[in-house]
Amino acid sequence: MAKDRSQREDYATPLRRLFVVVVCLCLTALFLVWRIDSPRVERFRAQLIDTVVPNMDWAMVPVTGTVNLFRDFQSYRRLAEQNRELRSELRQMRAWKEAALQLEQENARLLDLNNVRLDPKLTFITGVVMADSGSPFRQSVILNVGARDGIQDGWATMDGIGLVGRISGTGRNTARVILLTDAASAVPVTIQPSGQTALVTGDNGAAPLLTFLENADLVRPGDRIVTSGDGGVFPAGLLVGQATEDRSGRMRVRLSADYERLEYLRVLRHHGTQVIGDPGGLIVPAPGATTPKSRPGDLDPATTAPDAQTDADTATGAENG
Repeated sequence: MAKDRSQREDYATPLRRLFVVVVCLCLTALFLVWRIDSPRVERFRAQLIDTVVPNMDWAMVPVTGTVNLFRDFQSYRRLAEQNRELRSELRQMRAWKEAALQLEQENARLLDLNNVRLDPKLTFITGVVMADSGSPFRQSVILNVGARDGIQDGWATMDGIGLVGRISGTGRNTARVILLTDAASAVPVTIQPSGQTALVTGDNGAAPLLTFLENADLVRPGDRIVTSGDGGVFPAGLLVGQATEDRSGRMRVRLSADYERLEYLRVLRHHGTQVIGDPGGLIVPAPGATTPKSRPGDLDPATTAPDAQTDADTATGAENG
């Protein structure tokens, strides 16, 4: 058995060597033929290419199929990645949808508990900002709407997001808006969620002050500030901004309205506005005048006036009689 195995090995070695020699000779001949510059050899090469290449289409079929298969695999991998991304986005959208539904339900419950009803009469008219005062001592703008449009003093103005100011002075075709940053502006507000009431007082700066706080310890930076509706000038619930704290520790308001780009303003028609017709008894005494001091025996003029008028009427009737 060992002898037969050795004989087979002796036959295989010469055949392998002969095959290598033949292949080398063929490659050498092909190289020489391809490198010879001769018209006859050129015609031979052309005939060889015309004969062999068209008949090699069958050999290119597996190669073409392999390339197409590889391309299809890459396309399938890209589609699988896009599918995973879309599934992830769909899960996120479902989560956002669930959160929105929960917020909507919570808002409905809060509105039901607080018995909040939005005023259906609260409409608005939009005006274009024509000019501003440009004064460091007064913060105001001019709108192209006025008395002909039914604009009244005291109506609130917004830029679509937050409160901007109030109407202070109307002409036939124009109206002036005093901004919240003006030193003459003071708006009663409510701070959420603590429910503290305060005044947003302008000081001609970018962030008005929060003054007359009930309990400043309950106010935190970032708290939401809305109008309270006290005084009947502004409707309640209008967004003003968020509470912030300056370097000196004073509480201020970061306004939600974009004061850098005031192009259009909405004037809210608040039909519940309390119009101040006369100054009443708030009369400032003249300089140098002294106010009389009431004595213990004096009566209140407000209470004695009707009785005095009654006595005068009685006396007049007696004289006529």
